[in-house]
Amino acid sequence: MLWFLLCTGLLVAGYFSYGKFIERLFGPRPELDTPAITMADGVDYVPMSDKKIYLVQLLNIAGLGPIFGPILGALYGPVAMLWIVFGCIFAGAVHDYFSGMLSVRAKGASIPTVVGEQLGSAAKHFMNIFAVILLLLVGVVFVLGPAKLLGNLSGMTVTIWVAIIFGYYILATLVPIDKIIGRFYPLFGALLVFMSVGLLLGQAFSGKGFYQTGIDFANLHPEGLPLWPLLFITIACGAVSGFHATQSPLMARCMQNERSGRFIFYGAMIGEGIIALIWCSLGLSFYESTDALNATLANGGPAAVVHEVSTSLLGTVGGILAILGVVILPITSGDTAFRSARLIVAEFLKLGQQALPKRLLIAVPMFVLGYLITQAEFGVIWRYFGWANQTTAMIMLWAAAAYLAKEGKLHWVCTLPAIFMTAVTFTYLANAEIGFGLSLQPASYIGLAVTLVFTVAFLLRFRPAKGATAQGESA
Repeated sequence: MLWFLLCTGLLVAGYFSYGKFIERLFGPRPELDTPAITMADGVDYVPMSDKKIYLVQLLNIAGLGPIFGPILGALYGPVAMLWIVFGCIFAGAVHDYFSGMLSVRAKGASIPTVVGEQLGSAAKHFMNIFAVILLLLVGVVFVLGPAKLLGNLSGMTVTIWVAIIFGYYILATLVPIDKIIGRFYPLFGALLVFMSVGLLLGQAFSGKGFYQTGIDFANLHPEGLPLWPLLFITIACGAVSGFHATQSPLMARCMQNERSGRFIFYGAMIGEGIIALIWCSLGLSFYESTDALNATLANGGPAAVVHEVSTSLLGTVGGILAILGVVILPITSGDTAFRSARLIVAEFLKLGQQALPKRLLIAVPMFVLGYLITQAEFGVIWRYFGWANQTTAMIMLWAAAAYLAKEGKLHWVCTLPAIFMTAVTFTYLANAEIGFGLSLQPASYIGLAVTLVFTVAFLLRFRPAKGATAQGESA
């Protein structure tokens, strides 16, 4: 339990210390009217309160990633919790803050436009395609995951639940953001709090505690899978996630003051990190060993772990409520994934979205394509989602670093995590079966070589003018 509390304390301390430093570095300007005020349209640009936006942002970004990912990451042992803590503070929350605040400064623009403003038109065109693919993968993953959990609870087939969830997605994607998302998602936040606190108390009173058998930072994966780079792909949303860069602009269109950015964007990522810590801790402490956890995963995947842990710790009724909390997370992320995809396509086509027929023109083909993707094997979809997710985070971090460099500010707060994520994503692509399938050593060399090229190119392109750095850092 002390290990879990220490990790949680570090996350909270990171919000009040490093988060404040990042905020000062960016320099919010509360005197400026935000896009929610200057571009209010009653559909996507709708002013909302900070507390409501925070809960919506948390639910938007906290899909299956901070649950399924940390459960799978627990196979590696307690070292997984270190990645959640330090990845969240120094990479994930920084990524989320800049993706949200740069969108605010760009009139609520989506991630391709934000990236294009900092890295050029070629990066913008690439991100237009890549972000839509990622969002479709996210939407599909966040249909299949909750459909399997609901199928286990109800006895209804997964196919029926897929159809029901898709029906809800269509509705939530098309209606104004304050009608469903802004009205009901804060209530869902209460269920999320119940799930988290309930499972914590249930585990504490079970007598097992949180990994009281000792802290071993060795790789404990029962199948011997390497930490590098797999752990940093497996645990994405609880540490750093490119999907968040597609969600932050949704709330950037609703935020009324730039000073709210740290609470909404950096703070929501810290909240998601705590959720990830809870599930990683449960994976480590509920089962006797990583072999026992792996056996459950082999029989039913992370959904089986969620069902077994929730019902065992909280009883039948409490377990059902906890599972419903887990179900709500991906559903409330899946609908906003499709909503973000609609807005990205609309920006690219310069097609206004105030009229319903224009929203349908984009949404209908998008949902048809999403349904076709659901016919593929879930494990394959999840691996592609994991790589695309972290690659998007890498690109967004480079864009944020470029912004800081051009402003003459300390760009290394974004450059260093961008360098790390570049090495992770290219090593994984070279090593994984969905990529080039090379052995780990040459794959690592390729990842490091590509990272070196990216880093040198960045430093040459965004070399600050004399005196600019000192001026930016003193601002």
